[in-house]
Amino acid sequence: MQEFNNKYNLRIALPGDETAIHGLITELAVFEKEPLAVINTPNQIKIDLFQAKVCHAFVVEDKNLHEVIAFALYFFSYSTWKGKCVYLEDLYVKDAYRSDGIGQILFDAVVEVAKEHKVARMDWQVLDWNTPAINFYKKNNAVLDPSWINGRLFFEP
Repeated sequence: MQEFNNKYNLRIALPGDETAIHGLITELAVFEKEPLAVINTPNQIKIDLFQAKVCHAFVVEDKNLHEVIAFALYFFSYSTWKGKCVYLEDLYVKDAYRSDGIGQILFDAVVEVAKEHKVARMDWQVLDWNTPAINFYKKNNAVLDPSWINGRLFFEP
């Protein structure tokens, strides 16, 4: 656990955090104008994070409220060109906490994981209209490549 700003703790997500993480995922979906898109459940997040370990997460909690107020969820991926990679699936900070450097702390934590595991690169997506996020990533010297088109297939649960 890492304390910062005398108000917050950064830590690896633990069993019991899945409901708070799901709530933040739902808030993120609303922010991204897709409020009905979340079909994941706290129970599935619990299974995926702590049992199957298909993904990993950091959370930030408000020390005074004992409440999770931000998270970063990532997993390991593979590039045929580069080798082992980290994919940052989501990084979200509750609106009221966005000026305290929490996003940077979470981003740096995932970058540190990438470095510890000697991955070739770290990937993520950002919506083209999310100017604050784009500026955040540019501040971190990220390469934002508009030439790739995202492809997806959806399957019924």
